Amino acid sequence: MVDLTTKLVNILGDKTTKPLTAAFDMVVVGDLLRHYPRRYAELGKLTDLSQLEVGQHVTIMARVASVKNFSFGPGGKRTRTEVVVTDGTGHLTLTFFQQGWRLKSMEPGSLGLAAGVVSEFNRKLQLTHPDWEPIKETDDPTESSRLSRGIIPLYRATAKMPSWRIAQCVEMCLDALDPVEDPLPAEIRDARDFFDLPGSLEAVHRPRTAKDWQRGRDRFRFEEAFVVQTVFAQRRHTLEQERAAARPVVAGGLRDRFEQQLPFVLTEGQRTVVGEIGADLARTHPMHRLLQGEVGSGKTIVALLAMLQVVDAGAQAALLAPTEVLASQHYRAITAMLGDLAKGGMIGGADGATRVRLLTGSMGAKARNASLLDAASGEAGIVIGTHALIQDHVQLAELGLLVVDEQHRFGVEQRAALVDRAEVTPHVLVMTATPIPRTIAMSVFGDLEVSTLRELPAGRQPIQTTVVPAAERPAWLDRGWQRVREEVAKGRQAYVVVSRIGDTASDGEGSESETSSLVELHEELVGGALHGLRVGTLHGRMSPDDKDAAMNAFASGALDVLVATTVVEVGVDVPNATVMVIMDADRFGVSQLHQLRGRVGRGSEAGLCLLVTTSDADSPARERLDAVASTTDGFELSRLDVELRREGDVLGSRQSGIRSSLRLLSVVKDGDVIDDARAAADALVQDDPTLGSHAALAAAVEELERSEQADYLERT
Repeated sequence: MVDLTTKLVNILGDKTTKPLTAAFDMVVVGDLLRHYPRRYAELGKLTDLSQLEVGQHVTIMARVASVKNFSFGPGGKRTRTEVVVTDGTGHLTLTFFQQGWRLKSMEPGSLGLAAGVVSEFNRKLQLTHPDWEPIKETDDPTESSRLSRGIIPLYRATAKMPSWRIAQCVEMCLDALDPVEDPLPAEIRDARDFFDLPGSLEAVHRPRTAKDWQRGRDRFRFEEAFVVQTVFAQRRHTLEQERAAARPVVAGGLRDRFEQQLPFVLTEGQRTVVGEIGADLARTHPMHRLLQGEVGSGKTIVALLAMLQVVDAGAQAALLAPTEVLASQHYRAITAMLGDLAKGGMIGGADGATRVRLLTGSMGAKARNASLLDAASGEAGIVIGTHALIQDHVQLAELGLLVVDEQHRFGVEQRAALVDRAEVTPHVLVMTATPIPRTIAMSVFGDLEVSTLRELPAGRQPIQTTVVPAAERPAWLDRGWQRVREEVAKGRQAYVVVSRIGDTASDGEGSESETSSLVELHEELVGGALHGLRVGTLHGRMSPDDKDAAMNAFASGALDVLVATTVVEVGVDVPNATVMVIMDADRFGVSQLHQLRGRVGRGSEAGLCLLVTTSDADSPARERLDAVASTTDGFELSRLDVELRREGDVLGSRQSGIRSSLRLLSVVKDGDVIDDARAAADALVQDDPTLGSHAALAAAVEELERSEQADYLERT
């Protein structure tokens, strides 16, 4: 019995299986059959050699006219093989490097298919490292079982395992395959006119028409989305079955009193999201919601109103932040905003006030014990902390709401560490300041409902962003430092951001040595362009106390300029800072640059961000920087970021289990497919939550869940 779990070695033998395993990690038949063709060559559309043009991607059938090896390089150790082929209408050179064995495998007179991009060298057209598939002279391409189909699949290949060899292996496995169960239920296939699984495998690997492989590809693309969305649908269904304590709004409570004393009016977007979260908290099953918003869109206020609603209802709220700098920043901001409402049981505290406590790993024993005691007794309605909050000895009297800031820096398991410990399942609000396109949010955070803040609060000042090409126009950088001095002279402050610290030998190896380091730049600025100003430093290798001291000094105005790494990227709020200079800005991603510049212009004065780069004017790096300078719309930039980066980068390491299951589906481009798959998965799980009637789908879901768990364990 041969199915998709049968080991390849049993079908292909050890000699053939080894290069497949080495190159593509293929072990079982399913691994090979899910290695879909990257494109298809249609024999009826072969390009005459006399009609070739530079830049064309062509497939030709031609006969080898001559083949010769040439030596080049130091000592003549490198080899260039030139194979001249003809189809009777003209000649073309196929060029291969370090593949001298082609001399024997492509003998004059032999026939084959070549596919590649046409280029020109020494006024002659050529294909460099094309795919080459030999055709046996005993085969008539019009009668051969494979070539007679007219469409030849071309696979991602290697020198040891070329496309035509992979095709042969696929044929052997398809011929040996017994009937297999389909993870897509028949009613879902029929509604979309999909082939069943065996038919789809035939269609993508042995198509007779373009419509065949397109129909098969569409089915497998949907299947990938459907399995992922079924995982999320089951998680959502499980959450709906869990019970949580309802935490409704209490009229006249802390939430109402805080909102009444706000010195500004909430935006329409904030009011909408506050309503969504408030309604979730009032229900008896756990909220699981993602709050994403523009830099400075007021997520903290929204989260604080949610936390106060829970405190009013007699429970506690915990805010989990990824760094001590951010946790301390949240603590200072929230206590300042609450004022006497955060001084429960203290002198000057308002009636019915609560307490806000901070818990980080570097706190002194006395402050730590006070925070632990207030958290355990329930005196602290709001507890803010880093990973220290997750530790087993930290007890909360009654956790009603967990707020996780910057979710992309935490794994699902870290989030669950607090949730699972609570006697009553708490509500969960996840926040991110990195705007995420909707289709990615559905694939990466599919177990969360999504709320989005787009508009900025009234009074927020614009941020002007300018690219400073330091290599072409060094005077512009000099002017940039002048602008810093001018802002400081007006009583304002500035950030200077660098990509590396530079305090260790390894930090400056290779190309990194060409970039500005924090240590060197600090010395250079203090002794030169910013001489006489109060210039401090902040980076991740400093002790927690030193980091806090540096941040507090900058926040209080004791420092004019802070030279820092990206530890200031998220959440740091110093309204008096109006200018940021980002050195080697091409080293940062689009979203990261947008986050960084969001640290300025947070007060009553406009912000200025200077993106310093030595990249070439027409390079992709400069294109990214120009895009950041052209708009302050984070959602528009996030779409651009997706277009410029590989999909794997977008999904991130946390989602590597899901990413490894996607071969055809693009979470960036296939929004309609994901929408359709999500609706289908929700309906199916609603009727059959355990997938008891869908064994093949259950197996596919289990495999995906297992791969995610394996990836997590590998990272810990």
